[in-house]
Amino acid sequence: MKFIIGLLILLIFNSGATNKMSHSLLCLGDSYTIGEGVPLGENFPNQTIQLLTDSGYDFQAPEIIAKTGWTTDELQTEINSKNIIRSYDFVTLLIGVNNQYRGKSVEDYQAGFESLLKQTIRLVNGKAERVIVLSIPDWGVTPFAADRSRSNIAKDIDRYNETNKKIASEHHVNYVDITPGTREAVSDPTRFASDGLHPSGKEYAKWSEKIYLLIQRHL
Repeated sequence: MKFIIGLLILLIFNSGATNKMSHSLLCLGDSYTIGEGVPLGENFPNQTIQLLTDSGYDFQAPEIIAKTGWTTDELQTEINSKNIIRSYDFVTLLIGVNNQYRGKSVEDYQAGFESLLKQTIRLVNGKAERVIVLSIPDWGVTPFAADRSRSNIAKDIDRYNETNKKIASEHHVNYVDITPGTREAVSDPTRFASDGLHPSGKEYAKWSEKIYLLIQRHL
């Protein structure tokens, strides 16, 4: 009798352990993904995970492949060098501002972005609905851009975002348009980091909420 009771307890325990899944999130990009100028816990990957864990979901710490200044080509090179063989439950992709900053053509960006997106979909085992593309923020509204043509930057960013949104739609992935919100920050200095260029934790919180809601739908 004691043996049977012990066996039942063991089965219940193992069943609970089996049902509890730890989810993974990979974030690909540049300085916006790193959270340049803000504490690590305030970038959008970590704020997203915090929202998910606060809601009772079991998530590992986010993995980040990103570096300040990276273009699509540089991100692609880094991903290739890592030879990633594992898969992830969710992946975010935010890339392109440095292509625009360096004056690269939209056509060049289109080819690089689509190649990255295809690889991103492979990293979630082909589950396109688990990929989240974020639009490129408009850095033209930042204090850093005060001596530049804000209207020209906005036009460039719009062209880039028209391109990545179209490609995202063609590949049936999620698309989060954060650009309008970043333009509203022009009247709120608390939404910029101390460098006057990158978003603050307050601004990243707005992005994180949108990403969190999308991920939650698939859990």
